[in-house]
Amino acid sequence: MQRIMLRAKIHRVAVTQADLNYEGSCGIDEDFLDAAGMKEYERIELYNINNGERFSTYIIKGKRGSGEISLNGAAARRAHVGDLMIICTYGPMTDAEAAEHKPIVVLVDENNRIKEVIRKS
Repeated sequence: MQRIMLRAKIHRVAVTQADLNYEGSCGIDEDFLDAAGMKEYERIELYNINNGERFSTYIIKGKRGSGEISLNGAAARRAHVGDLMIICTYGPMTDAEAAEHKPIVVLVDENNRIKEVIRKS
């Protein structure tokens, strides 16, 4: 049996752009992607701290060092610029893998800059 476990999350990151006229996705600063071990086109779950909205989309690379979190297409209706988000990825694991697994947590400051990356081993 496999369980779907949290692999990584970017915690309390602010939306910097919302574009209804884009084809869809979420642009994320490449520094955040590297820190969290997330990949372009990977499915993500997004949780809006401000309004409680929960939705999914996929990642596109944002400009490195920009602090970018851009919601595009339908996702742009789920949050406003400045809303705080939690962005998560999940993956399948066996019970043995899950017993040893600890997710990566990327903590972000009020300027959308990485302040800490937690990788428990």
